[in-house]
Amino acid sequence: MVKGLYTAYTGMINEQNRMDVLTHNLANADTTGYKKEGATSQSFDSVLAYKIKDTTDVARGRKIGKMSLGVKVGETYTDFSEGSMRQTDNTYDLALTDSGFFTVEFTNKAGQTSIKYTRDGSFTATQEGYLVTKDGDYVLDNGGRHIQVDPLAEVTIDRNGNIYQNGSAVAALGIADFEDYNYLEHYGENYYQPLEGATMKQAQGQVLQGYLEMANMQVVSEMVQLISVTRQYESNQKIIQTIDGSLEIAANQLGKV
Repeated sequence: MVKGLYTAYTGMINEQNRMDVLTHNLANADTTGYKKEGATSQSFDSVLAYKIKDTTDVARGRKIGKMSLGVKVGETYTDFSEGSMRQTDNTYDLALTDSGFFTVEFTNKAGQTSIKYTRDGSFTATQEGYLVTKDGDYVLDNGGRHIQVDPLAEVTIDRNGNIYQNGSAVAALGIADFEDYNYLEHYGENYYQPLEGATMKQAQGQVLQGYLEMANMQVVSEMVQLISVTRQYESNQKIIQTIDGSLEIAANQLGKV
């Protein structure tokens, strides 16, 4: 009976993890280029062979002894499918069809710079003509350099990412892609950074000027899942309350008989 307490407990932990992921998706429903995340879980029988000798559980998922007593929180994954396109007709609003990422130079609070990748193409030009993100990070060309244009001249960007002014090419957007997105790590609000072992490849996506890619999620679908998670959490909670009541009867009343 006591094992049932821990089985319900692991179920509650799993549903809480799923709820955290769903609420994060809902909070970014209007974030340009956002890719929704999902959570996986594993049952006892699917991980028994691994768990017999596994002693590396973190505190919130630690089991009694070496045996799992319920559901195990799995991995959090990212859905990189393409989102819908919204036409803005703004010169520096760019979207990528198919696969690929814009390359930007990210600067942290300590002033350190690093290369990040994003699907968020809501760019703008500074007074000096540098192409930057909405957070002020420089957009890079295919050579890893800052892109600078004449802020007073008309800018045209073709589907290959080439930037033209006055009939001449002035730069080409740095568009990158990777062989396996499992080697990409979410960084900050809408950036990604490659992990060790990531392999780059030529991007297949084309650039659309005057468009923005929306988040690839449906608010209604996420809300339905959120309701389901809430009900399953409450079910596990009721199981704990039922077992607790049975233990109280066993401890306080059966001994009087």
